Amino acid sequence: MPLRSPGSGRTAHDAVRHPLFARRYARFSTVAETRLGLAGVRERLLAGLTGRIVEIGAGGGLNFAHYPGTVAEVVAIEPERLLRHKAREAALRAEVPVDVVPGCAEALPVKSEAFDAAVLSLVLCSVRDVPRALGEVRRVLRPGGEVRFFEHGVGGGPAMRLTRRVLDRTVWPALNGGCHLSRDPVAALRAAGFEVRCCRPVRIPASGPALPHSYCALGSARRPAPDGPPGAH
Repeated sequence: MPLRSPGSGRTAHDAVRHPLFARRYARFSTVAETRLGLAGVRERLLAGLTGRIVEIGAGGGLNFAHYPGTVAEVVAIEPERLLRHKAREAALRAEVPVDVVPGCAEALPVKSEAFDAAVLSLVLCSVRDVPRALGEVRRVLRPGGEVRFFEHGVGGGPAMRLTRRVLDRTVWPALNGGCHLSRDPVAALRAAGFEVRCCRPVRIPASGPALPHSYCALGSARRPAPDGPPGAH
């Protein structure tokens, strides 16, 4: 069954344009896999997934090498042209089938209720409209489908929280592709109607001084299945 919408080929190929940030992010994220321990986080994020997966904001495709063999197919959405090119290169090396396509989180170019799970990896911090993006995630998941998330999260003391809010209102989004450090992904998922099943704080890096972008959340949520017919138990 095709998972992309019939009109997905007409999706704007440059829905997001941060070319300078994309180049810098591509270099930094590769280094961070080993030096900051992100490869291990990706392993935990994706462990146990099965079936058809939609990954939203795939970046340069660093998750692809960590999908387990139980995954039948990954449709990876990436709006930034340079990162999409790197993701397609990574898809060729992946051990599971990966289709990298243009699109943005607020208007996913895929069919409704077509996926068993959705992966959100450092993407909710930078989408323009979080409720709309999560509404799209809910649309494309089958009832009972799972969301795996690794996102910037809340944490730290009052001074750190104030620092992140100040950065969000000044230079940080402009320098980092629209990223915001003080969004609460767990609260956003609950507000969008997902059942958060587990969540653990993660610091990147795990040791050393905490930086404003060190506080993250790793977990899973579920799109509730509809109730059965009246009288069913």
